[in-house]
Amino acid sequence: MKCIFLKLTDYVTYHLTTYNLNKLKKSILILAISFGYSQWTQSEGTEGLDMQAVISYNNFDFAGGATGTYRSSDQAFSFQTSNNGNDSNGPSRAYTYDELYIYVGTSQGVFRSDNNGDSWIPKSNGLTSGLTHALIKVNSRLFHTGPFGVSMSNNLGENWTAAGLSGYDVRCITNIEDTLFVGTIGDGLFKSTDWGENWSSINNGSISSNFRAIQSKGNILFAGGQNGTGVFRSTNFGNNWELLTNGISSAAYRGFAINDQLIVAGSTGAGVFYSLDNGDNWSVINDGLTDLTVFDLELNDNYIIAATHNQGVFRYELSNIITLLQGDVNGDGIVNVLDILMAVNLILSNEYNNNADINSDSFINVLDIISIVNIILGE
Repeated sequence: MKCIFLKLTDYVTYHLTTYNLNKLKKSILILAISFGYSQWTQSEGTEGLDMQAVISYNNFDFAGGATGTYRSSDQAFSFQTSNNGNDSNGPSRAYTYDELYIYVGTSQGVFRSDNNGDSWIPKSNGLTSGLTHALIKVNSRLFHTGPFGVSMSNNLGENWTAAGLSGYDVRCITNIEDTLFVGTIGDGLFKSTDWGENWSSINNGSISSNFRAIQSKGNILFAGGQNGTGVFRSTNFGNNWELLTNGISSAAYRGFAINDQLIVAGSTGAGVFYSLDNGDNWSVINDGLTDLTVFDLELNDNYIIAATHNQGVFRYELSNIITLLQGDVNGDGIVNVLDILMAVNLILSNEYNNNADINSDSFINVLDIISIVNIILGE
């Protein structure tokens, strides 16, 4: 492989000198046949399953759906059932964890495990409804949302008490420090600054009444609206919202995942989108994803993990996106020989593109092409 790309670099240098573009293009495109596109791969043991939630915890990845909880110990390459004491007859719909336990919310209440999912015990005392839409840990408190509002536990799930929005169908929850934010079906978005004693509506700028996903990234909020709207963003604690449109579909959204570098959004029917600039611009990554209705997303150290409606769990290498920071000249989410070809065209047409200026010297030349080759080779 390395020899092939070294030969390619020699070809590029020579043909740029002689301007024999047609021959260069032919050489590059022939080499392109040898390289596959980065794509999603299905996790073994989940084929054909309805999956609704995923989380990474203690070097394990957990996925839940219509047939209960599944656990992976190999970076989501494969999953096995994890339903000892858990509800395997109704959907596992949400996960969270603290320093001692992992929790799963199901259609029959909350279950807790102290042994990485080897076994589970029920912890639903005080819940108004066992049907779980979302779980989150904030400081020493746990929050549960369901069709009849929000509940809170301050003793590791042993007991739950009402925390407001009684009668509201609350589908998702997140936080920024001590402030809680939720999305509902039919009534939009709310926030609380006193652990649920009081809630205020925060829908200025929103054109959606239904929200099934909400995520904080630092002090930025992202909320997934209903079909025909898309993803909304707030940079002032929910006081105002803007609909994001640059590269992202106006579908309904069911799940988000974040790390320091990116946010990923899962849609109903349009697949997965990611942004490296806090939502200003988005790119789609659907190659290999055979079910474009994504109910939840998670990031572990090396992969994006997607829970899909009908085809189980998929994973996608994070390195495919992180390398976009350098070398992805055409912005298609992949660094490969097509980026080399585009860089060549930019040189010959005397055009400048910041993505192609790999060494940041304000010029696009053969040195940038050599840098792209090195990125592909992992050097």
